Amino acid sequence: MRRRQPPSPPPVPFSPTAVRAHRTGLGLTPAQVAEGMAAHGIRLLPAHVIGWEAGEIRPSEEEFIALSRALWCPPAQLMGASPATLRDFRVARELGQEQTARRIGMALPAYERAEATGRWTGDEEQARELARVLGLGLRTLLVVTDRQEELDRRLRQCVDGRWQGQLKPVARLVPVPGEILAEVLAQLQNDHRVPMHWGASEPGPAERQPEQPLADRFWELLSRHPTDIPV
Repeated sequence: MRRRQPPSPPPVPFSPTAVRAHRTGLGLTPAQVAEGMAAHGIRLLPAHVIGWEAGEIRPSEEEFIALSRALWCPPAQLMGASPATLRDFRVARELGQEQTARRIGMALPAYERAEATGRWTGDEEQARELARVLGLGLRTLLVVTDRQEELDRRLRQCVDGRWQGQLKPVARLVPVPGEILAEVLAQLQNDHRVPMHWGASEPGPAERQPEQPLADRFWELLSRHPTDIPV
């Protein structure tokens, strides 16, 4: 019985126009770009560079990183769009999967699954290191590890019940000191308490202000505190 091959990863985001603009801006020929890539361990024909610029073919991860080095520009400038996935941010940092897994202290198969599925299974310390290694802000970290929905649920439970019971679960999602999270969650709950005063009348529809999404308010409050990883 033949072993089923894992699906191929999607191609790296790539802008033929950006590649051509960088090459011509440096005054290089496709042959010179190919020579520059060879210095970074990737040997191919000038026809590959021409094919990339024409949009006929697309580079592999290794070719893409070597190309950015040969053109003396950050990989993100050749993507044509902002990095959107864990793999995109890794490639933008010119890192392979094995390098990244080693730096964040995670087994390679576990990291590979995280990229392939979009589901993060690492612990708080590994998430913190992931953000540092890939240069991710806290909000972006939650998005690329597919945990924003869980944070939304935890924040709703904070304002509907006791925030203290959600402190540890939120800390596993957002790697910042516990004392900072405690202050933020307490303020978030306080913001959403309905004042109950004798004789006070409920404001009419025209007087009510639209409620800010809990996650937006959470990040806003958190941004007021010094954190190792920026919001």
